[in-house]
Amino acid sequence: MLDVAIVGAGPTGLACAIEAQRAGLQCRVFDKGSIADSIRRFPVNMTFFSTPEQLELGGIPFTTPNLRPTRTEALQYYRLVAQRLAIPLQLYTRIERVVPADGAFLVQSNRGQWQARTVIIATGYFDNTNRLGVEGEDLPHVRHYYTEPFEYSGTRVLVVGGKNSAVETALDLWRHGAEVTLVHRRDNLGESVKYWLKPDIDNRIRNGEIAAHFSTVVRRIEECRVLLEHTSDGKTWWHECDFVLLQIGYRPDAELLERCGIELDRQTLIPHCNPETFETNVPGIFVAGSVMCGCQTWNIFIENGRAHARPIVASILQRLRASVRSVEARPTSHA
Repeated sequence: MLDVAIVGAGPTGLACAIEAQRAGLQCRVFDKGSIADSIRRFPVNMTFFSTPEQLELGGIPFTTPNLRPTRTEALQYYRLVAQRLAIPLQLYTRIERVVPADGAFLVQSNRGQWQARTVIIATGYFDNTNRLGVEGEDLPHVRHYYTEPFEYSGTRVLVVGGKNSAVETALDLWRHGAEVTLVHRRDNLGESVKYWLKPDIDNRIRNGEIAAHFSTVVRRIEECRVLLEHTSDGKTWWHECDFVLLQIGYRPDAELLERCGIELDRQTLIPHCNPETFETNVPGIFVAGSVMCGCQTWNIFIENGRAHARPIVASILQRLRASVRSVEARPTSHA
């Protein structure tokens, strides 16, 4: 019987495990992939917006010669944290549902089940991409994730989106020999684009090195072309390309949350929870990190998500102590 089962081995899940261990609780961290698996699947050359100290866990310094750490440095750091603090990990284990059972929970997975008194879900949102909902979106040359540019060198690539992921992807592709066109449904790039990327992409567009169509949406995708529509005047045209990279954002795994009995706001997919303890409508199940932000993925990051661990574990401690006192207070029967 675990005191705490933590679903998600990203920075927030690791932060919860660290707090749980320091409180003397028996815990285990489950993930369907590797440690910090979402970061592992980020673009290979990605640089974080945050400085190292904003990504640190457990008081272990995040050392780097750079002003901002890279993806590789972050992966090395979080692996080191898990190893140094001996965090119990159950990797490559997909949690399918959490079921109440005799005052505790059964944590059911593709590799068996575990018993836990409480559960923390910290699965983030990177595993579930937003979709355009157009014909051809599932063709083989259409990708929702981008890792590195070399596959696309010498080809024509249409990048859809207007925030950091789309901008970084477009610039990386252009610098490695791809012919890049950027399409965004709004009339300009997102305000959250990293300040060192904004002048770079603006100059590339201004110089005609990267083509850009704003106030434009994708209506249909075929093998070698995409039907685009300008939203202001309804004009449509076919754009020829070899690959389509959809960089249009992500959302939490709403189906997993609902299978665990957690209620969601139907419009935003934000789970219902106590804003101070992060306990959901299912007593004993908590949410932590960016899984809490639903579709509003710009609200919670590693920097503030890791702070959820302390109040959650404090609430779990209070809950478990109350349970022990309740058991001790029960009258014993005598034959």
